[in-house]
Amino acid sequence: MIHVNGLGKRFANRFVLRGLDFEAESGEIIALAGPNGAGKTTFLRILATLSRPSAGFVEIHGFALPDFANEVRHKIGYLAHQTLLYPDLSAEQNLRFYGNLFGVSNVEDRIDETLKLVGLVKRRRDPIQIYSRGMQQRLAIARSLFHDPEILLLDEAHTGLDQQGIESLNELLVSLAKSGKTIVMASHDLDIVSEFSDRVDVLVGGKFEASLTGSDLQPERLLKKYRELIGIGAGN
Repeated sequence: MIHVNGLGKRFANRFVLRGLDFEAESGEIIALAGPNGAGKTTFLRILATLSRPSAGFVEIHGFALPDFANEVRHKIGYLAHQTLLYPDLSAEQNLRFYGNLFGVSNVEDRIDETLKLVGLVKRRRDPIQIYSRGMQQRLAIARSLFHDPEILLLDEAHTGLDQQGIESLNELLVSLAKSGKTIVMASHDLDIVSEFSDRVDVLVGGKFEASLTGSDLQPERLLKKYRELIGIGAGN
């Protein structure tokens, strides 16, 4: 599904990603962990076709990037740090605009379905500018799902969510993975992602220091391993 080999990204004279190898298959939930500036957002933006790699090979669903970016975009749902919503429009208007942009054929049905998924049906006609930060985040998640993508790329998806919102999102992500979708998400919330991720890849100084699975995903063990890895990569 996602195949990355020797990926590098340079800004000016500084490499922020260096020689990354990465694989993700259908139905996997993979968390990207690492300190600020480790390269998590840059990596997701490259996978989302929003940034071009400086070196290496990236292939998504059989399409090489950046040459086949247009083909890949319809297979990806991307959630950025910013919600990228139109504040003067309502929830349903935001989703309708997005659906028409992506050529979704059953726009009105999808509006109903995705708003139910994120618990915003009763607020569907309210302008986004009166939404709380958590409600805006839920709508941004709905938008990333709207065109039924095969791959979800989520950058700090739990931002602004209350405990109920966090639990609902986790359940939704597990359900989506069971249906065969691939989920790659950057997160600082190790306790949260340890509950449902198949793997946690730790990115430090633009390089993957480890890929943690199995018993290493137990919360206390994961935190200990993570701290050790951050120490290893601190001088990079």
